[in-house]
Amino acid sequence: MTKLPPRLDIRNLKRSFEGRVVVDDVSLTIEPGQVTCLLGPSGCGKSTTLRMIAGVDMQDSGQIYVDGELICDTVFRIPPERRNTGLMFQDFALFPHLSVAENVAFGLSGSRSEKAARVRELLGRVGLARFEESYPHELSGGEQQRVALARALAPRPRLMLMDEPFSGLDNRLRDEIRDETLDVLKQEDTGVLLVTHEPDEAMRMADEIALMRAGKIVQRGAPYNIYNAPRDKEAVGFFSDINVIDGVVRGALTDTPFGQFLAPGVPDGQAVEIVIRPQHFKIDFDRDGRGPDPTPSDGAAARGVVERARFMGNESLVEFRMDHDGSKLRVTVPNVFLPSVGKALWLSIRRDRCFVFPKVA
Repeated sequence: MTKLPPRLDIRNLKRSFEGRVVVDDVSLTIEPGQVTCLLGPSGCGKSTTLRMIAGVDMQDSGQIYVDGELICDTVFRIPPERRNTGLMFQDFALFPHLSVAENVAFGLSGSRSEKAARVRELLGRVGLARFEESYPHELSGGEQQRVALARALAPRPRLMLMDEPFSGLDNRLRDEIRDETLDVLKQEDTGVLLVTHEPDEAMRMADEIALMRAGKIVQRGAPYNIYNAPRDKEAVGFFSDINVIDGVVRGALTDTPFGQFLAPGVPDGQAVEIVIRPQHFKIDFDRDGRGPDPTPSDGAAARGVVERARFMGNESLVEFRMDHDGSKLRVTVPNVFLPSVGKALWLSIRRDRCFVFPKVA
């Protein structure tokens, strides 16, 4: 069986503004029905990448293919309106003078009956069948977002480009609308590129995450792999708070107050950083002054004094000042755990949840 080409294939895209490189040699593929999240901090080049794919900005070099068909390079360019690409942005951009049905039908071709059938189909899918004759100002933010989704899907685009489309919704609605949107897009077998700066959104929606930094894609993979096998300290820190312990490698090991950690492939004498997320500490009360006995998985224990404890809703955040060097560590504990300030407790670390990276000067 002949393998179908990717829904989207961008190759070596570059874009500069006034001599500053904004997108630097970005390549990416998306299969039919696949949701890829382009994730990164503000200013990293992700929205510029989206604009080049949409055709509203031109790359300096590189090629863009949809279903194996070249739609843009530095010589040939199919205009945006002929790229069969759906667009959704934070601003839903609904036409205020048109009804919901008329908004969804805008841009559709075909007979009046064909267009009406497609509108009814999509409004039914997004749960807005009874709002056909309503106007945008009569709808809630979540309902307006569903209309924008239906309108973007109406022409059956091969590719959907979404730039922070849920950021205008309140937290109560956001998860529900994201899940509903994902279901509809999967049913349509549309390839999706979602731009976001929110790790939680990418983890919730993506089949694949492309982590972007300073104009480059620095890591790609399934959400589980990106989270659990990050390529560097910055990648760990983008998804959660982190603690960092400094060390030096001796014989592929580095000594810390929490025991030895493996540093395979790192030369002797190299400074390293051991990165630990706050949820991967284990806390034990100092009952006898010696601390708990070490276990193979947790390693040695080190003592710290509580400086602050706060309940955060579904977990508690406890900040410690460590006895061995006065450094601070942040630890999260499920549910309510509020030890008094000044209380001495012992901490150990899950070694299998730590990351060791060479220290960058």
